[in-house]
Amino acid sequence: MTFCIGIQVREGIVALADTRIVRGSEQVNKQKLAAFQHSGGSLFTMTSGLRSVRDKTLVYVEEVLRETQPVQDRLYQFANLFGQQLRRVKQEDGPSLSSTGHSFNLHAIIGGCLVGDQKPQLFYIYPEGNWVEAAVDSPYFMIGRTYYGKPILDRLLTYETPLQSAISLALLAFDATHASVTDVDFPIDLMVIPAGTRQPISRRYSESDLKPATQWWSNVLSESLASMPMQWAQELLPNGSFPSNNASQPNDTNSNW
Repeated sequence: MTFCIGIQVREGIVALADTRIVRGSEQVNKQKLAAFQHSGGSLFTMTSGLRSVRDKTLVYVEEVLRETQPVQDRLYQFANLFGQQLRRVKQEDGPSLSSTGHSFNLHAIIGGCLVGDQKPQLFYIYPEGNWVEAAVDSPYFMIGRTYYGKPILDRLLTYETPLQSAISLALLAFDATHASVTDVDFPIDLMVIPAGTRQPISRRYSESDLKPATQWWSNVLSESLASMPMQWAQELLPNGSFPSNNASQPNDTNSNW
């Protein structure tokens, strides 16, 4: 499986992808976040689904880009191109994949900023080749293992979230997924495209690189759980007892009635 997330906030775009590939009993690491330089700008793709479909689609996309005149200067045009080539691959390989029990299930996230774009853009491409764009009220896309990282994003992420916090939330969404499944793993690739620039900043992180951050988060969660107000559960506990950290909370015996 895989975990990829793209976040668009006012201050820019964040992309994060794991590198774990599972093939039967084998586990290998492959890059899922691919960067391109095109038309005086930069863009990236992240995909989930069959690796063979992903590789063939990207080869076709690169071929068309080399031959296209004039060049495409808007990211939505690249999203259209990717969708067209994805449909081409489906026509060529879909029947044979179906005959062996494989579904044509490639999903993609495309982001970047080309010369005709006023700001970085973020798109989600469906297996059918159509797309939707990130918006103020829907500032992120996830593909692959999507369930575990959603709660923290839905609670805390908005379009106005600072870029630094968006990076943190991308990591925490991955961390929640990594803690729950075995087919999403380090190292991870992170890319940031700040608003006002067309050049991405990217780096690969190992588990040891991020251990201080993920361990800090685990400690914060443990401390928050221990200090959670529990007066509402008094009737559920033996003799109405509470841990010492809740001793200072008001109760009937300490009231001034």
